[in-house]
Amino acid sequence: MAIAYFHFYAELNDFLPRSKRRVKIIHSFAERASIKDMIESLGVPHPEVDCIQVNDKYVDFSYIVQDGDYINIYPISASSLPIPTVSVRPPSLSTIRFVIDIHLGKLATSLRLLGFDTLYRNDYADEELAEISHTQERILLTRDKGLLMRSLVTYGYYVRSTNPQQQILEVLRRFNLFNLVSPFQRCLRCNGLLETIEKETIINQLPATVQLQNHEFHHCQECKQIYWKGTHYERLQQFIDGVLDSQKTD
Repeated sequence: MAIAYFHFYAELNDFLPRSKRRVKIIHSFAERASIKDMIESLGVPHPEVDCIQVNDKYVDFSYIVQDGDYINIYPISASSLPIPTVSVRPPSLSTIRFVIDIHLGKLATSLRLLGFDTLYRNDYADEELAEISHTQERILLTRDKGLLMRSLVTYGYYVRSTNPQQQILEVLRRFNLFNLVSPFQRCLRCNGLLETIEKETIINQLPATVQLQNHEFHHCQECKQIYWKGTHYERLQQFIDGVLDSQKTD
């Protein structure tokens, strides 16, 4: 039986049992395996990994683990590290877009409210989420480790918080998105882009009180949902202000 020694750094420990966090893990194995497969067998999804050192040398995911190897695995956020000679992190995306699993509907709505292209349906199958993430180069946000471990997934992130208000802040911080926030640009229902529409063209679709009190309207280019600054607007604006204010306290 061969043995390798693993040490996971920083938030990669979130995926490990408490007894294996921030300690050297002695891992026994009998079959030939890539380091990617072995890392995931210990519970850490590959999209969360930035770089890997084996015996003080950087390797990629294809490296075959050898008996006696000492292995250090670092997360994408480990900014204090020297620039690695080999990184398993995929190339940076020119445009940040998301696809979100079925358990994070409130996060999807918040991201759309802040202007981010975010696909979400409450009936997506796991294989469909992985396929969309792969073919459209969208970041898959999920709380399912197994979904992130699918081989098709290149860009993905495991959302740590279970609190919807904390989840949006977590994602904005993780991907450094505060400066890209552009509220009220997307439909909260379908993710389509909003555009201004003249009141006269939709007046028959509006409640009587809205006809009298509102003069500025937008609708979704895709599903035609109509938006105006009703009683909900102030609540949404307070949410946005709170999100942006949180950046100042970081």
